[in-house]
Amino acid sequence: MEVFDAILHRRSIRKFSGAPVDRAAMERLVEAAGSAPSVANAQPWHFHITSGATRDAVCGVTALSTVHLQEYLDLLPPADYEAAERFFANLGSAPVVIVVSVPVPEDEPTRINDTLATGCAIENLMLAAFAEGLGCCNITFSFWVRDKLADLLGIGEEREIISLVLLGHPAEVPEPIVRRTDVATYLD
Repeated sequence: MEVFDAILHRRSIRKFSGAPVDRAAMERLVEAAGSAPSVANAQPWHFHITSGATRDAVCGVTALSTVHLQEYLDLLPPADYEAAERFFANLGSAPVVIVVSVPVPEDEPTRINDTLATGCAIENLMLAAFAEGLGCCNITFSFWVRDKLADLLGIGEEREIISLVLLGHPAEVPEPIVRRTDVATYLD
């Protein structure tokens, strides 16, 4: 698969078939993620890959997100509110939920470097998933439940969770959205 094809045609998948993901495929995705650049080759990311009962427990914790988002959800039409509750309750039926963590930074430059590097690793993982015929959705999640999620997964205080990546076989692929074209300034 051409790199540009993957970049331009990958979509964030929010509805999955629920069919299991092959372990060998997941290992290839982790290998691709691990090839991302990082400052001084720090490779600050860690992927806590959950499926089965652990994935279900992760969903139980993320379902609490909507409790903390009540003010936001009150602005949504009732149908959207119910959709948000359903999504956070089962994370789109993704059979794999990858909880991404980084070391707690010592300073702001380290936080920026680790976050950027981990974003590169997540993008590598997502492009590799597309090449494997899988779908992904990288979501920030309710930081109000981050500590509960860390406790569930045994993630110590030396690391912090920054993202969840939902992974599975797509049940639907959204249409492309219009992308901004005013994102670059060329200077001579």
